[in-house]
Amino acid sequence: MNRLKILLAAFALFFSVLACQTFADDETAEEEWTTVTEAPATEAPATEAPASEDSLVCPALINQVMELASGTGEEAETVPTKFDEEVTLVTYTVNGDEISDPKLESVSADLEALQADEAAQKQVWEYYAAIIPADYRTSIVEYSIFTDGMYNTLASVVQTQNDPEKWALQIDLADSNNYYILTPTLLHEFAHLLSLGSNQIPPSLAVFNNPEDNDIYLKELSACPNYFATEGCAKPDSYINAFYNQFWADLHDEWSAINREEDPNKRQEQLDAFYTKYEDHFISSYAATSPEEDLAESWSVFIINTKAEGDSIMEQKNRFFYNYPELVELRSKILNNICTALPEYEK
Repeated sequence: MNRLKILLAAFALFFSVLACQTFADDETAEEEWTTVTEAPATEAPATEAPASEDSLVCPALINQVMELASGTGEEAETVPTKFDEEVTLVTYTVNGDEISDPKLESVSADLEALQADEAAQKQVWEYYAAIIPADYRTSIVEYSIFTDGMYNTLASVVQTQNDPEKWALQIDLADSNNYYILTPTLLHEFAHLLSLGSNQIPPSLAVFNNPEDNDIYLKELSACPNYFATEGCAKPDSYINAFYNQFWADLHDEWSAINREEDPNKRQEQLDAFYTKYEDHFISSYAATSPEEDLAESWSVFIINTKAEGDSIMEQKNRFFYNYPELVELRSKILNNICTALPEYEK
């Protein structure tokens, strides 16, 4: 799961009264985001009642955000342009809230201006640091700027090459100028940090050190009594294990057969059919690609929308996170941070 690509999520079903929102919706667009993540330490249960929904709303931003979230804004009609491969421009060292020691890569002349835009690179990092509480991003030690063309992969979070407990935040600067689209991407990626980190899933060193060895992967998988993610065997009380047991256990055999398909085109066709069959389970087609992505999509809805009251599976997934007082408290912090830090939208 080192390069998971995510389509812009379809959140229309949940577009009611929300708090500080920033999700983009367009299942037909070729917008691709990425993921893989680490879970920062879970906070202790809240000792005080979390702030009420009403106190979290920043109404001056809602209409602007909703326009983009529903796919009706200017970005709804953009046409992706894609490079043959991602190009890394610069990588920073992360130390708490600060980034430093930029390491520049050799790039073509047409990318030099993007590579040199240190102000924009720092602005994106400062926004991420402003909305995600520091205690939940201690595992991020690298911040990389890359590009793969316009309107494709926007961001990702991946394990570093040398330490499976440390992670890198990667941003396509060419796509990051609109923070009303960037914000939901960051929330989605953070969900992976929250659910796949070492306090939730102790990393499998065997898999990490032998990423191409399928026999080792299958051996680790067979020895795991809980949900097995690429990073390792989930703890019994982890978020992803509970989410899997509640929403994916009955679908796993069917999904797993699709996931083993080696032909990417056939696999995508089968995933599309899987999503169509269980459409009422998922907030977006991308959520149907794996339990990890389903949790991340559901987390984003949990953050930016009011609590769902219906009985559909996707609405139950929205309510899943309310079972954890520490996540309800975290939601309040993130929403208030977004309300404070989100820039005015300029068309």
